[in-house]
Amino acid sequence: MKYLDEFRSPKRVRAVLERIGERRRRPLRLMEFCGTHTHAIFRHGIRQLLPPGIAMLSGPGCPVCVTSAADLDRAIGLAGLPGVTLAIFGDMLRVPGSHGSLQAAKAAGADVRVVYSSLDALGIARAHPERTVILLGVGFETTAPTIAAAVLEAERDRLANFRLYCLHKLTPPAAIAILRSGEVALDGVLAPGHVSAIIGAEAWGFVPRDFSLPAAVAGFEPLDILLAIADLVEQHEAGQAAVHNAYGRGVRPAGNLVAVRLMEEVFQPVPAEWRGLGTVPASGLGLRPRFLAYDATPLLAEHGLDRLEAHEPAGCRCGDVLRGALSPEGCPLFCRACTPERPVGPCMVSSEGSCAASYRYGERP
Repeated sequence: MKYLDEFRSPKRVRAVLERIGERRRRPLRLMEFCGTHTHAIFRHGIRQLLPPGIAMLSGPGCPVCVTSAADLDRAIGLAGLPGVTLAIFGDMLRVPGSHGSLQAAKAAGADVRVVYSSLDALGIARAHPERTVILLGVGFETTAPTIAAAVLEAERDRLANFRLYCLHKLTPPAAIAILRSGEVALDGVLAPGHVSAIIGAEAWGFVPRDFSLPAAVAGFEPLDILLAIADLVEQHEAGQAAVHNAYGRGVRPAGNLVAVRLMEEVFQPVPAEWRGLGTVPASGLGLRPRFLAYDATPLLAEHGLDRLEAHEPAGCRCGDVLRGALSPEGCPLFCRACTPERPVGPCMVSSEGSCAASYRYGERP
């Protein structure tokens, strides 16, 4: 607790806020690419604490939210196949697809099971050899190594009834897509701490190199975030553009090499469809040829699930929110038709969604 108290110290927070106010000379628009950052910023009132003229925008940092309606519809279709058990992580259960959710599919009789780790899915496969157990892999670089480890264990144990429907995504390509689009003019990037703990601070070198913008890797306590913001302000005012690591206790320059090698052994980059961004090249993870026996994707074509027509929920602006082009409060459904109890879009469902964070901690219309 003493360790955490240091990063929540009002005195230290006030000193960093004063430092930001003293150094800032021009309006700044900064974007975080991490759902945990988004919730921390809302929860601790950081947007309100910052000096006027510094705007914090939330990017596509929620893996549940960026999962496209088409991919979710296919997952629901897989759950409905005879003899199939679909293992999912809890955040996916209530996410609305084009014609329902996994929760609705479960209520209708599909064998959908919430697991707490990929190893739980392997346990189900061992206990039920008569069923095909499909793990729905959703997440960024943070969780991909654990999914890769599960695939390797399935290969080692020759679990012929285990499959993976891999919807994992890579964060830097999405950041590149947003920066290239120019839809939202940014002055700096708050790089995600969890993802950077895996891929390293150096992985964000493209931000200053290709876009002449400063980047700072941040932790998750209030002081962590404010120190990273202060760094971005100082870089911007000095006309500098570099990657600085403000989360040295959790992130190394090259990241976690063991985890990266594990991912690279099992997965290869593939195009992926992102809600709000469309198809982004080399932004997803697919199984390498060695592991195709564990790939659930062929089942989609076999049962016609690859031809499903998907559509976004009527009126939902989640895609715009994920690009930072719209605040949650700007969506006409926010707090009216769309609430955590009755969500219309995934940004209100996930614990990392911007709309859920704004609903819980922000100002409601």
